[in-house]
Amino acid sequence: MSVQQDVRPSLQTEGLSKAFGGVQAVNGATVTFHEGKVNALIGPNGSGKSTFFNIVTGMIAPDSGTVRFRGQDITRRAPHRICAAGIGRSFQLCRTFPRMTVLENLLVAVRPSGLGQLVGSSRNRRQVERARELLRRVGIDHLEGSLAQDISYGQQKLLELAGVLMGEPDTILLDEPAGGVNPALIGRIGTLVKELNAEGRTFIIVEHNMDMVMSLSDHIVVFDRGAPIAEGTPSEVQQDPRVLEAYLGV
Repeated sequence: MSVQQDVRPSLQTEGLSKAFGGVQAVNGATVTFHEGKVNALIGPNGSGKSTFFNIVTGMIAPDSGTVRFRGQDITRRAPHRICAAGIGRSFQLCRTFPRMTVLENLLVAVRPSGLGQLVGSSRNRRQVERARELLRRVGIDHLEGSLAQDISYGQQKLLELAGVLMGEPDTILLDEPAGGVNPALIGRIGTLVKELNAEGRTFIIVEHNMDMVMSLSDHIVVFDRGAPIAEGTPSEVQQDPRVLEAYLGV
């Protein structure tokens, strides 16, 4: 495994564990993701990746262990406080408001108090301009008046990413951004990740599309049975016998 001298820790966990009944979903995971890089978290189905994401973003509490973001302990913080610290995330299944327009979905994203405040202060010119700018950025500005339920699943993924960006996070966690998305939009998502990373944002991506992972990532962590078994550059991970065994049983 190579040692990269120019990296700083962004998100770190130590001894992180979570069980559901008799199933140990995350098992003493100690992981460091690199600041300013595109990091990936990969592993077979059921290896604990989404549970890990849910713990570090405050959606569920760990049984034990710690989570640190830029050296600050954020273990068991509420999701809105973790978001305020500079972490944004998407979900494996898109979380949009289906009966609201694409533009309204972004305006709601900056109103943590809920839908009731959509009309009024959230509809000020700065927020609307920011929302439209992000819709242009992700390539769905022509759909701003469409209901979220009427656009394609890939376009909903782009809408969700734009919603994450409304919060102006420094670090973005993407949970299977390519899942259920056609190849053209997968390419668009990949281009956006590269552009946003070049502007200074850190990414941590859970993804099963290995072409996307290997083409985007600077640093990859491989999970199996709730814990990291390998990490390194794409070429290092592809050649690691522990990874081959976890994925292929060889």
